[in-house]
Amino acid sequence: MRTRAPSGQDRTEAGPTDRPLPATDAPTGTPLRRLLPYHRRYWVPFWLGISGLLLARVFEALIPLYLRDGIDLIDGGLRDGDLTPDALALPAIAILVCVLLRYLFIVASRRVIRRIGIAIAYDLRNRFYAQVQRMGPAFFARHPTGDLMARAVNDIQLIRQLIGMGLRTILVLVFSAGVGLVFMFSLAPVLTLLLLPPLPLIVWAGWRLSRQVFDQSIVVQAGFSNLSDRVQENLGGIRTVQAQVQEAREIERFAQVNKSYADNYQELARINSLIASVMPLLGALCVLVIIGYGGSRVLAGELTLGTLTAFLWYLNMVLWPVRQAGQMVTLWQQGASGTQRLFEILDAEPEVADNAATSQALPQARGALRIEQLAYRFPGARTRALDGIEFSLTPGEFLAVMGPVGAGKTTLLRCLVRLIEPPRGSLFLDDLDVHAYPLAELRSRIVLVPQDPFLFADLLRANLSYDTPDRDPEQIEAAAAAAGLGETLARMPDGLDTLVGERGVTLSGGQKQRASLARGLIQTPAVLLLDDCFSSVDTETEARILAAIRSLRVGQTTVLVTHRVATARQADRILMLDAGRPAELGSHRELLAAGGDYAALERLQRRHSAPRDPVDEERGT
Repeated sequence: MRTRAPSGQDRTEAGPTDRPLPATDAPTGTPLRRLLPYHRRYWVPFWLGISGLLLARVFEALIPLYLRDGIDLIDGGLRDGDLTPDALALPAIAILVCVLLRYLFIVASRRVIRRIGIAIAYDLRNRFYAQVQRMGPAFFARHPTGDLMARAVNDIQLIRQLIGMGLRTILVLVFSAGVGLVFMFSLAPVLTLLLLPPLPLIVWAGWRLSRQVFDQSIVVQAGFSNLSDRVQENLGGIRTVQAQVQEAREIERFAQVNKSYADNYQELARINSLIASVMPLLGALCVLVIIGYGGSRVLAGELTLGTLTAFLWYLNMVLWPVRQAGQMVTLWQQGASGTQRLFEILDAEPEVADNAATSQALPQARGALRIEQLAYRFPGARTRALDGIEFSLTPGEFLAVMGPVGAGKTTLLRCLVRLIEPPRGSLFLDDLDVHAYPLAELRSRIVLVPQDPFLFADLLRANLSYDTPDRDPEQIEAAAAAAGLGETLARMPDGLDTLVGERGVTLSGGQKQRASLARGLIQTPAVLLLDDCFSSVDTETEARILAAIRSLRVGQTTVLVTHRVATARQADRILMLDAGRPAELGSHRELLAAGGDYAALERLQRRHSAPRDPVDEERGT
């Protein structure tokens, strides 16, 4: 699939490209080395931009030479009394040309390099988003939504700033210092040698402080993740917070997280302030040495005033990196910490590996399921969630799965679509191990309607046809009718074009469940898995929907998780689970005759649903 550039962004060499994103390299070396595969895609425009900036520094380095000539002409003319304006024309014109050329090269080069930072951030966001789409439940248990949002936005922003400003500034600073030292040495070797002793002290101080900036940046960015997660969780459950009158408590909890983040940021600001004050102080000592010794040589006639002025200009070029060290160290180390946090996500291995290509010929979709001694244990759990599950379904069969809470019903369905990874050789679809199917193919043949419905903040029509947006409107209406949404749509002024709001907030629980069911039915899969998706629907509506599903899915396999015997009795067979193990399997009549757990549950639910005698009501029985 071709990626599309952000709106309004031109396709240039320095912009995002349609080439495949680089795979995550081995997690070795410093964090910033991990960015090289992404940066390498833009090396040509990057080095063109850097070359332009370096050339601008060369023109800047020529300015002091012409300034020296001009000052010496003025000094000599004042002493000799023969100064004429024409004598200063050449140095003045030369300085003007150098300034203009420096300006043009800087403007053009910075624009190219900044676009590279934007392009790499664009690539990283695409890679991050694609990576998250492949991850499973355990990953999202470790990384809450707020944390992922912070890494996708804040950390990538730090990387963009590092590449767009930090990297080119550091290269230019180093080059400027080198050029300045060369010209300084050519003008006054002895003065230049006086600057060498403080340099090791400057390097040592910068290294020590930069390590502190990196460590504290990790703490600050983790705090930002906690802050984002707290806000996201609160807004997601705002109705529960208000219903339980817990607004004050939530405000206090947020204030605690916010205070921790602010305190950590204050510590980072303290370190940055220390760098910003120490580095210029060391540079000022160098200036004092040059003014004192250089001024004495001018007074002694061993050095011209123009040469000392040019030398101080070059000294400014050398000390510029020292004055910028605080900002650059902070930018560099924050970018490094952001890179480290970002690649913690990009390096994560998906729990379910996709068999994107298979050499086996995939059988025709019929809907035959076979399960052989299926066992599954969640990571870190002591006991198995599923143990010894074994049954088979012929195409078109309807199976109901029942059992107490925690019996493994949802886990069984998630294994069938490989949302969690079942053992090989235990699940077969149309006589082929489910691991032999690419995930996209498997999940198009086996569609799961989850227990908790989720609707996007979009039109109801778009939610129902989520898999194929340009689906025929008649198919959408037929699926909605089969899911029992006909009367609901008739009461909606805009019908299928109703905007359902975030997470379907404008719909009731039952309406959301039926919309989710319609989204599964519209795909007409060979196997449809319904995970207790009638819990918010009354029994009469449920009976009508089940009748519509059975007539609609003739010849197609359906597996339904339910807690209601009245629902399960309509299935061809019923599987009772207990603590992850199969307890009973048979038709409604067979299980009643067996007199086991199913029969006991049937008696209990029938007694609770039966109308009570008025005499008994008066007696309080």
